[in-house]
Amino acid sequence: MIKKVFIGLFLVAINASCVSSKVYNDLQGRYDALKEEKENLSAENQQLDTDNNRLQNDLDALQKKYDKVLAERNQLQQDYTATKNNLDNLQASYNALEKNSSAAIAANSEKNRELLRQLEEKEKALAAENARLETLKQQLDARSKRVDELEGLIAAKDAAMKNLKDAISRALLDFEGKGLTVEQRGGKVYVSMENKLLFQSGSWAVNANGRKAVQQLGNVLAQNPDINVLIEGHTDNVPYRGNGPLQNNWDLSTKRATSIVQILQENSQIDPANLTAAGRGEYVPVASNTTTEGKAKNRRIEVILTPKLDEVTKLLNDM
Repeated sequence: MIKKVFIGLFLVAINASCVSSKVYNDLQGRYDALKEEKENLSAENQQLDTDNNRLQNDLDALQKKYDKVLAERNQLQQDYTATKNNLDNLQASYNALEKNSSAAIAANSEKNRELLRQLEEKEKALAAENARLETLKQQLDARSKRVDELEGLIAAKDAAMKNLKDAISRALLDFEGKGLTVEQRGGKVYVSMENKLLFQSGSWAVNANGRKAVQQLGNVLAQNPDINVLIEGHTDNVPYRGNGPLQNNWDLSTKRATSIVQILQENSQIDPANLTAAGRGEYVPVASNTTTEGKAKNRRIEVILTPKLDEVTKLLNDM
């Protein structure tokens, strides 16, 4: 749908003789890059889900194998007990026959030797099954421990993100209800700031009130160095009409996102490597552009905070 809108705008622009093929190629390149980035993120998220499901399936299979071996061991134990009882009975018979006949004694001795041989084989088989069962149990315990560690690590990440969300809400309390919201979704924290809090119409210069909000957000981020920060600029669908170096809404949204990054960089405790600026233009609306209220919601900056998953990835690779 985004590409259809983009091509439609391009055709209108050509008919109006306002956009060159170079601009179109530039826009197409940006669209392809954004699309590829979205696909990579989706693939990464799907891979994490697939790895987690695979580990759970492995754990279930190992549990079934453990239960089967345990049943086999119990059967061997029963066979061992039955054989031992037979041996005891034969030993009693042997003792009785020993008093009466040397021939009977010789016959019973042969039977006893055969039973002893069978008993030794059963004991060896039982010992081997016990050893195999212990190995499987150790493997099951190790896999269960890794799954527990993974679940604990994910839970800790979620708890840390909740604490981060609460800290940001407290820091920006004065701005909530004034075009600013803080939410936690899908393991990430989303800070959304409508343009009325930050910019004048058509401008990418942050006003004093908006600068204060971004600085207070930066104070919280400075205390959480293990967070990746993506700043996205969004516009409504009204074409950009301003003068200067900008060509369209996509340029404007990118410039606004970069302005927020520059304010955050003023805080020396924030690692610039954790910051990413992106312009999304009018292509990711959160409301209808058919109303004034909807357009106001769509003109926004979204700061998306994501925990670094290096530890989770390492644990998955070790399994």
